[in-house]
Amino acid sequence: MAKIPDSIGSKYRFIILAAERAKQLQCNARPKLKTRSKKPAHIAMKEIEQDLVSFEITPIFEPEIRK
Repeated sequence: MAKIPDSIGSKYRFIILAAERAKQLQCNARPKLKTRSKKPAHIAMKEIEQDLVSFEITPIFEPEIRK
């Protein structure tokens, strides 16, 4: 298993970030590190482990309930 950086805080968030980054790599985004691997998921996890991928946690929108 990959080492999850403290800045991510959750293995579920790590998986979601890695999946999104892997999609970018599949759509011809350039990898942010040199690796012999051609697998987008592996490259994405390594990039996240090395803190090369930035992300933003947005607050959950909860609509007001009218009474």
